[in-house]
Amino acid sequence: MKLTALAGGVGGAKLAHGLAQILPPEDLTVIVNTGDDFEHFGLSISPDLDTVCYTLAGLANPVAGWGRADETWNAMANLKRLGAPDWFNLGDSDLATHLERTRRLREGQTLSQITRDFCAAWGVRHTVLPMSDDPVRTMVDTVEYGELPFQEYFVKHRCEPRVRGFRFAGIESARPAPGVLEAIQEADALVICPSNPWVSIDPILSVLHPSSFIFHPLVVAVSPILGGRTVKGPAAKMFAELGIEPSALAVAEHYRGLLTGFVLDTVDAALAPALQRENVRTFITNTLMNSPADRRRLAQDVLNFIRSTPPNTEH
Repeated sequence: MKLTALAGGVGGAKLAHGLAQILPPEDLTVIVNTGDDFEHFGLSISPDLDTVCYTLAGLANPVAGWGRADETWNAMANLKRLGAPDWFNLGDSDLATHLERTRRLREGQTLSQITRDFCAAWGVRHTVLPMSDDPVRTMVDTVEYGELPFQEYFVKHRCEPRVRGFRFAGIESARPAPGVLEAIQEADALVICPSNPWVSIDPILSVLHPSSFIFHPLVVAVSPILGGRTVKGPAAKMFAELGIEPSALAVAEHYRGLLTGFVLDTVDAALAPALQRENVRTFITNTLMNSPADRRRLAQDVLNFIRSTPPNTEH
């Protein structure tokens, strides 16, 4: 079975890693959000892309879920001593990734070329694709500060400003990266990972929007909201501030028109009948991924659910 997963953030990276433990390299492609990419200290930084790649490579910080394991912080400590902005931490090993990415981008290489080479260097055998080689920047419209670049909202302001909406700057001219449309077209199913719908998955869907390939006949999403809360990140807070009660049901509604199936956590089992009335098949399981074994278990549950779910012929 060939799968294509849409991912961003720690939750998306964890499920991608679970799928990679089961599926051979030729049967899994992970398309990653690049809307949270930004420049810092003159460097091109791709937080979601790096989180997914580090996780698949076994290099990610096992506690934080982002950044590198066994990281050191000498460069950052000295930058801080010199009075440089220190709101976004860059570890020494992580810094090497950004330095080399920036050098190669300035030489005219594409983000997808660079990502492919980095994955080879890190031993990642499954295909990881940025959603686009063109710059797309997620802007968060806030009550307190107006429009903020996503990393300033997320890291500098710690998700505290109240959200009014989102804009993806550059989306009008952005095209899917090479291989993205083919991976979707050739997949037996698409998996929307338990990533933030607003700022991790929507940028990918927005890049794909001109193509009918996003209306795949078999699309299964895993809810990032459990019992009205997120395990990590501001998705539930965003739903609430936009006037939508945060729930797994709200996530499924967000993807209305795309979904064939939806994976709920056991705490949300009571929501299944409402989804089924909307002709969305449901699967209930423990979706927490506290260990690599948990990731594999959830990935196997998702695969079993996909195998039992008939394609939606109305797409």
